[in-house]
Amino acid sequence: MLKVAVLDDYQNVFNQIINTQEFVSKYEFKIFNEPFNNELETIEALKNFEVLFLMRERTKITRSLISNLKKLKYIMTSGMRNKAIDLNATKEKKIVVCGTEINSNPAAEITWALILGLLRNIKQEVDNMFQGYWQTTIGYELKGKRLGVIGLGKIGTQVAKIGQAFGMEVSAWSENLNLSEANKLNVLPMNKEDLIKTSDVLSIHVVLGDRYINLITKKELKLMKDTSILINTSRGEIINEKDLIEALENDEIAGAGLDVYNQEPLPQDHKLRFLPNALLLPHLGYVTVENYSKFYFQMIENLNSCINNKPIREIK
Repeated sequence: MLKVAVLDDYQNVFNQIINTQEFVSKYEFKIFNEPFNNELETIEALKNFEVLFLMRERTKITRSLISNLKKLKYIMTSGMRNKAIDLNATKEKKIVVCGTEINSNPAAEITWALILGLLRNIKQEVDNMFQGYWQTTIGYELKGKRLGVIGLGKIGTQVAKIGQAFGMEVSAWSENLNLSEANKLNVLPMNKEDLIKTSDVLSIHVVLGDRYINLITKKELKLMKDTSILINTSRGEIINEKDLIEALENDEIAGAGLDVYNQEPLPQDHKLRFLPNALLLPHLGYVTVENYSKFYFQMIENLNSCINNKPIREIK
């Protein structure tokens, strides 16, 4: 019987989706609902497991961790890429790594929850309603405003189409922007500086890589209008967090809507939590019943295929 560790299952979703009794003859599951404090704690907790089920980019599966998990044979991760896994180390140890499909639409949907939440002051007004108040803020309309999309891939394209449905002008930039695709979508290509200067809503949808770390720093934030908002549902490291906090504290921009952070879960005493012009979500972009069901069912499928020496959805 293989011992399987299900990591970072913060909401105990695995037990809601998978009937573990169906697999008692093959797999012994253990659920870890809290993140580990450090690598030594991680090694001690996981040293007897042959299989890891991972939520993408939560627990870091480093070379040193892999070298200390002597029994590890298989890693199943949500999504078909996970930068938290040292794939060179897994190859050297002949550990099989498999991924899953993922729905991109939930991230686009949560992007618009953040945009609308900021522009119509939803958090403040909901809080006010529970306190007995009535209409304490004035919001902004979307129609006629400019939406700047950084990254016009699967998610950025969906965000752009919704912006157009609201009557917004949509512009885009990325290092590898497909101009013909932008034209098909009736999205105006712009250089990075002009996009940042002219956008009323600036929304980030690029895949994190070396070229996009600290893409938005103090320099870019100073280019933004003081009435504009910044949205990030991609990865925390794309925005320099220290510079963003300073810009929000000084009202250099109107607000920021964030679903991703440099450190996750976000520490309880983090400065972002105390800024009135920051609308924060706990990385909900992919957190849907549909996605979690896809993740965990396909992880089981992947593991079954590995046991039969015919791995599927293998990440190399």
